[in-house]
Amino acid sequence: MNAAHATSGGHPYRRVGAVIVAATIVWGAGVSPVSRVYITPRAADRLAMLQRGRRAWVAGQFVTAVGTAAVPVGVAGFADALPAGPPKKLATAAAAALLAGAPLFVADLADRASDLERFAYQRGPAWRFMGYCTLHLVALASLGTALLTMPAPDGAAASGAARDVPASSISAQSTAVPGDRARRWIGVATLLSAPAFAAILAAKKDIPPAVFYVMEQAVGLYLCFHREPEATQASTQP
Repeated sequence: MNAAHATSGGHPYRRVGAVIVAATIVWGAGVSPVSRVYITPRAADRLAMLQRGRRAWVAGQFVTAVGTAAVPVGVAGFADALPAGPPKKLATAAAAALLAGAPLFVADLADRASDLERFAYQRGPAWRFMGYCTLHLVALASLGTALLTMPAPDGAAASGAARDVPASSISAQSTAVPGDRARRWIGVATLLSAPAFAAILAAKKDIPPAVFYVMEQAVGLYLCFHREPEATQASTQP
């Protein structure tokens, strides 16, 4: 095995983390043009803003669609990188929910780009956005739980082994490892964000989708710096 292959094949979590982070950045760039339209109360004022920034707005919808489609790909890669077990099933469920919801939001984005007045006056079908949000909430709950139950970072496992701690007790000892603490905090935050966002959605029948992608970006950033167990890295080598 040469060094180049080790670099390219030895860190699957880091690669999929980079995909998730990049996808969320692309999504954020897409929603940035004419961003004041989302907080402007009067429909006529929203329409005037959109007409002034039509080109940037339309281009932004296409960029947002790319980010929307790319995030599920990253989460599916995370699921594929996990060893068999409950975390893999949970991550797979998260990816499936995101893949199911993405076309609903892309369809909304197409409407936003093609009919400015319809978006400004909020005349589009609400079921697509609500369905997309609901599936995203399922994805966040599954993703957070997968992160909490995934194999401990390499440093955490090593610290338990060095003390001759039984394998069943390593996860309890691993809280002393900074990387594992980050995994737990981000996992808990992602998991708890689902019911919190669900309450907002139920009360207001609306929620900024950006909050979903902030949580997913945090997961992606964690994976970018995840110290993978040696067994996981070795499994990716021929």
